[in-house]
Amino acid sequence: MTTVPDTAARRPVRRAAAAAAALALVAPLAACGSGGDGGTPTINLYYPPEQNLQKVVDDCNAQAQGRYRISYRVLPREADEQRVQMVRRLAAQDTGMDVLGLDVTWTQEFASAEWIREWTGQDKAEVEQGTLGGPLDTARYEDKLYAAPKNTNVQLLWYRADLVSQPPKTWGEMISAAQQLKQQGKPYQVLTMGAQYEGLVVLYNTLAESAGGKILSDDGKKAVMDAGTVRALEQLKTFATSGVTSPSFSNAVEDPVRLEFQSGRGAFQVNWPFVYPAMQEANPELAKNVKWARVPGIEADTPSKVTIGGVNLAVSTYSKHPTESFEAARCLRNAEHQKFSAVNDGVPPTIEAVYDDPEMAEAYPMKETILEELKEPAVRPLTPAYQSISTVMSALLSPPSGIDPERTADELRKAIADALESKGVLP
Repeated sequence: MTTVPDTAARRPVRRAAAAAAALALVAPLAACGSGGDGGTPTINLYYPPEQNLQKVVDDCNAQAQGRYRISYRVLPREADEQRVQMVRRLAAQDTGMDVLGLDVTWTQEFASAEWIREWTGQDKAEVEQGTLGGPLDTARYEDKLYAAPKNTNVQLLWYRADLVSQPPKTWGEMISAAQQLKQQGKPYQVLTMGAQYEGLVVLYNTLAESAGGKILSDDGKKAVMDAGTVRALEQLKTFATSGVTSPSFSNAVEDPVRLEFQSGRGAFQVNWPFVYPAMQEANPELAKNVKWARVPGIEADTPSKVTIGGVNLAVSTYSKHPTESFEAARCLRNAEHQKFSAVNDGVPPTIEAVYDDPEMAEAYPMKETILEELKEPAVRPLTPAYQSISTVMSALLSPPSGIDPERTADELRKAIADALESKGVLP
């Protein structure tokens, strides 16, 4: 993947080189420009696949009353492919991109590269009003707002109430309960994501934050890897070698984890809320016995901090219609549309008041647990170099059974420090 510019002084040179390299790729897409018919500006929305988002777009277009028209340009399904497409086109200063749907880990990168515009004035005030603090943190860079959180996400503990009477409070309790079930010949596995990819980084970040650890300094410029992060490495190693994981743990990603739990082999699952409606449809008998709780913590007296995901809306620096783009983005993520997307597409809202809406109760019976975690969240390291950091972290954490806590912490500290300086990493 394309790396981000590492210093302001080098941005113009790096951008010029990137523009030349990307020109051939961008040229065939010129038809997607922001012209519009009859003088009506077209606001091109580049956003990941979301089944019912077009209905939100249609509603915003109706509300615009002809002042502009949003056109939904569907990005690839895979996050890495989404990022590559946007980075290449923005590096080439493509004016055909207006509103961008960014993974929460990309906002700082895009802002540092000066590819997206700062939210100011009334636009900023409207976004910040009532929005949960964790999602807002992912939308800021150097204390300025560069994106509007559209939806968030957070993992839960899903457990078999027919096998355990109460959800475990700690990973140690969960491992012990699973081992007892195994001895009794019952379904026992603790299923979650352990493959060498972002899902493993999310798991480790949750453990590290739950242990009070710091991966980076508060300003995001220095690798720390303190005692709390070592404690998290110890917990991850213990879990991976406890005999309660799936045999496929070191290769497991989200959907196979869901399917394995759905098949009845697991007693516990740490995964995103999308598993709930899927389970209702695929195995309704099992679903009757499945409950949810906060992801376990490290210590019994300290609640976990769970890593959040989601999508932020940003306005391209190169948009020819920034005023209309900011207005369009505000419409796409307003409370009404966040509720619609939550109910119909399963993406949790970032506006806290939406959780109180009566329509949320049926679609999100676990909404109180989601909101509880969102109010005390773990945010992945906030730095423009996050993609590089994630790459080296997933490599050094894999396989989790091979972790040597102190040694791995030292290796992570050095590799993260190099990634912060863009040394030797091409994510």
